[in-house]
Amino acid sequence: MRHVVPGAIAGAVLFAALPAIAQQVGEVGVDWLGNDIIIEAVKDPEVEGVTCHVSYFDRGVVDRLQKGNWFENPSDSSISCRQTGPIRIGDIDMSEDGEEIFNQGISLIWKQQVVNRIYDKANNTLMYLAHSRQVQDGSAKMSLTTVPLYGQDVVWTNGKPE
Repeated sequence: MRHVVPGAIAGAVLFAALPAIAQQVGEVGVDWLGNDIIIEAVKDPEVEGVTCHVSYFDRGVVDRLQKGNWFENPSDSSISCRQTGPIRIGDIDMSEDGEEIFNQGISLIWKQQVVNRIYDKANNTLMYLAHSRQVQDGSAKMSLTTVPLYGQDVVWTNGKPE
């Protein structure tokens, strides 16, 4: 029993630190080869009341056979985040590079689709950046969206940063 409680606490802390999980909410076929555009909803784990919709290209089997690149999707993605309820901001990273709130693999091993949240204190705005992360040959393909907090009834659990 002594080992169960610390293990459960460690598991809870690890689970709380994990990035958000995406829920697929749309899928649009773009050709006869099985290529699709997938749309997923991502809730920011530290900002209640904000939902991001991320879209990306998912290559079909025929396209993978034709192009010979079996194990990855393109780095392209798009993001749009909006207020979807009362905003309550938890313990967010205030640094210039922000905090990764979501990632998922878009290749067998080395490439990930990532969403970072950055707080623009001067303009009282949350910024969400969608991009890909690769071991080498990083991609300049990215998408940015913002959620202005000005005029909103925002609750900061640790107090609004001054």
